[in-house]
Amino acid sequence: MSRIGKKPVDLPAGVTASVSGQTVEVKGPKGARSFTATDDVTLTIEENTVKVSPRGNSKRSRQQWGMSRTRIANLVTGVNTGAKKELEIHGVGYRAALAGNVVKLNLGLSHDVDFAIPEGITITVPKPTEIVIEGNDEQQVGQVAADIRAWRKPEPYKGKGIRYKGEFIFRKEGKKK
Repeated sequence: MSRIGKKPVDLPAGVTASVSGQTVEVKGPKGARSFTATDDVTLTIEENTVKVSPRGNSKRSRQQWGMSRTRIANLVTGVNTGAKKELEIHGVGYRAALAGNVVKLNLGLSHDVDFAIPEGITITVPKPTEIVIEGNDEQQVGQVAADIRAWRKPEPYKGKGIRYKGEFIFRKEGKKK
């Protein structure tokens, strides 16, 4: 039994959901999103909740059960409150700046990195060493954060690089003479 799949997804005030076949469409104050589940699960709406249940007892249907419930829960939080990731930049001379629809990253490379902001994502740079990524699709927000972080991952010796806010970097001791 899936512990995650058993829980119904509650719909907060201001959020509506509709099921047509295997597609769930969720509408809220931050927009509308939809998800199409596989044929291994059954989707139902009861009162103010969306319930997901497996169609059989096969391994695939149990896998899809928990995953589908999580995807629907992410849709509900996305259209209600939105998703947010914060990045910190550490290193001498490392900084970020917003120029129109492009984030300019100065990361100690021979050139500046121009990161184009995808549609549906809002990026703000409150300080030159902080980047805030927001949107209503949790998966897309996480992917954009990972793409920006991939330009200069934090290294373990000096801790320089781009890291998630609150992320702990295990530091290593350098060479000894």
